[in-house]
Amino acid sequence: CDNVRERRDLFSGRWGCPVFDNPVEMLEKTDPDIVFIATHPDSHLEMTQYAIEKGVKVIVCEKPLADTLKKSREISSCHEKGLSKIITNHERRYSEDYILAKKRIEERTYGDLLSVSAFLYMGKNKRIIDVMWHDGTHLADAVMFLTGCGLKRKKITGRLGSKTGTVHISAEAGKVPVLIQCGAGRDHLVFSFELSFESGMIRIGNGIYEEWISGESPYYSGFMSLIKKETPVLEKTGYFKNMVKDAVRAAREPDYNPVSTAVDGYRAVKFLSSLK
Repeated sequence: CDNVRERRDLFSGRWGCPVFDNPVEMLEKTDPDIVFIATHPDSHLEMTQYAIEKGVKVIVCEKPLADTLKKSREISSCHEKGLSKIITNHERRYSEDYILAKKRIEERTYGDLLSVSAFLYMGKNKRIIDVMWHDGTHLADAVMFLTGCGLKRKKITGRLGSKTGTVHISAEAGKVPVLIQCGAGRDHLVFSFELSFESGMIRIGNGIYEEWISGESPYYSGFMSLIKKETPVLEKTGYFKNMVKDAVRAAREPDYNPVSTAVDGYRAVKFLSSLK
């Protein structure tokens, strides 16, 4: 379903399936088990309600879950009440590299996780607060996924409404301090984390997965330094394929709760809404 005819024609030509310009008509005529909502965030609640009314088993909703905290809470409530299983497309929860990093944290491979540093840059002319709402929702959810804790804002340095400069957001995920650096003015996209442990570090992000372990320093006598380990090369992390598999499992298994739910999506919006 799309309101642009050219996109409908392209999709129909590629997949040989019926297309629609009205979501209610589509739901009535196709009776799908799974629906993906990829409209603008201000319409996510309305589209979710349409799908629930038509008995859709699983709804996959793009991020952010909604454009306001109130709407996000309503969508999350629909999931908690069992009206439909609602997945938020926070893809890092399904990505093999982030799953591996979470395993390292849980198994304490490098000791306790002591801090998280996150970096997000997204183009030259976007307001920093808009960048946070666009990709910062992924960033906030990734921190919560890795740590298993909610994310609480502590302090902000810089101007979120600016299209230049850098903003530093101090936060906490449980007992783990988190520092988020979000900047404008760059001509490139950066989305990455440094996870600092007692005896090591993991760097993870777009096209990045590195593990570093503490060892005898080759530079300074009597000191330890971080030494890069050989780590798996993950050319494809399978994030979208794994999410679709999760949606199918959720549709087939009545008691199964998806990996990334509307409750998780609501928590990310709650953090974003606190950035004032």
